[in-house]
Amino acid sequence: MKRILFPTLAVLVSFTLSGSAQMAPPSAPVPAALSKCFGNVTAFSAKCEVRVLDKSDKEKLSMPADFAMLDGKFRLEVDATQIKGQGIQAEQAAMMKQMGMDRIISIVRPDKKMTTVVYPGMQACLNSPMTKEQADAVDESAKVEKTEQGKETVEGHPCVKNKVVVTDSKGQTSEALVWNATDMKDFPVQVQMKEKNNTIIMLYKDVKLAKPAADRFEVPAGYTTYKDMQEFSAGMMQKMMGAANKQ
Repeated sequence: MKRILFPTLAVLVSFTLSGSAQMAPPSAPVPAALSKCFGNVTAFSAKCEVRVLDKSDKEKLSMPADFAMLDGKFRLEVDATQIKGQGIQAEQAAMMKQMGMDRIISIVRPDKKMTTVVYPGMQACLNSPMTKEQADAVDESAKVEKTEQGKETVEGHPCVKNKVVVTDSKGQTSEALVWNATDMKDFPVQVQMKEKNNTIIMLYKDVKLAKPAADRFEVPAGYTTYKDMQEFSAGMMQKMMGAANKQ
């Protein structure tokens, strides 16, 4: 059995493990499982509180994020200065802000088989093509098994707590606990997953079920696009040296 990461979770875990001061953009594999989690909801925007707990259920990281989905496309925006947790130092966040890398937007486009990490403060972005496995997973039909675990109230919403297991045609699976709000078209107001020794909890607030603007899933005009990490690092170094010489 192989557990497949949800895109937003992959972004979070990759960012956490790489360290905010290393300029390592997160990657985001996108299986069909994510859209299955949202059921009939094909478009929304929301605030998302993300928490990572260690194997002892002690919080090791938390951060707010803006999340949006539109017809299979995903957008996650985080402010690095708002990330709190073990190993996250104020000096790292300050350095990222000084470099213009504190605001990070991940745009996942299964239709283009591409994930793009955007740094608005540097007017730059890095493209990361999906692997064949990731691209195939998006196109494959998946079997969804949902087992009710009870009823709970989350953020004032009456919810049905479900265990959701998604299995693709290759037998790869994703498993999560999902709290579906019955007053919001069964929107998954809270999702909890395991990733190695961590528990990742995503709580959605201020959910708007209207379609977000399509241009939120595009790179703004005039941004410099880099094809790999080596080219990105060289470009950022050149920009920083240019800025220093002007002072």
